[in-house]
Amino acid sequence: MSQPVTIIMIEDDEGHARLIERNIRRSGVNNEIVPFSNGTAAVNYLFGSDGTGLDQKGRALLILLDLNLPGMDGRELLRIIKADERLRHIPVVVVTGSEVDADVLSSYQQHANAYVKKPIATKEFLEAVNSIEQFWLQIVRLP
Repeated sequence: MSQPVTIIMIEDDEGHARLIERNIRRSGVNNEIVPFSNGTAAVNYLFGSDGTGLDQKGRALLILLDLNLPGMDGRELLRIIKADERLRHIPVVVVTGSEVDADVLSSYQQHANAYVKKPIATKEFLEAVNSIEQFWLQIVRLP
């Protein structure tokens, strides 16, 4: 990969967040992972306190987003990200436990790049995280 990719992980379940990060690390990825447990903190990070947007260093970003977050949920956060011209190019992978068809449809209507259902079984969950890591960090070239 020609440039480092910073992974923004927005997940309120601490166990899932640790599992995602551990599995990414086990697959040999040493990319920076910036975790958030709620949408408000993620928005503050993405927009920066001066309102100029997150990244002035030219890093590519990938967002892993849970929909069911306390306070500002992932649905609202996705709308905010994709409505902002400085952020809309950032790939957003929804990684959630929701099986509701309306959530899937709404996520894609709001321009999510992928929707991944968190499997219940640990093995399936690890396989899903590995698939995300392999595709988005090894195969795809990010802006």
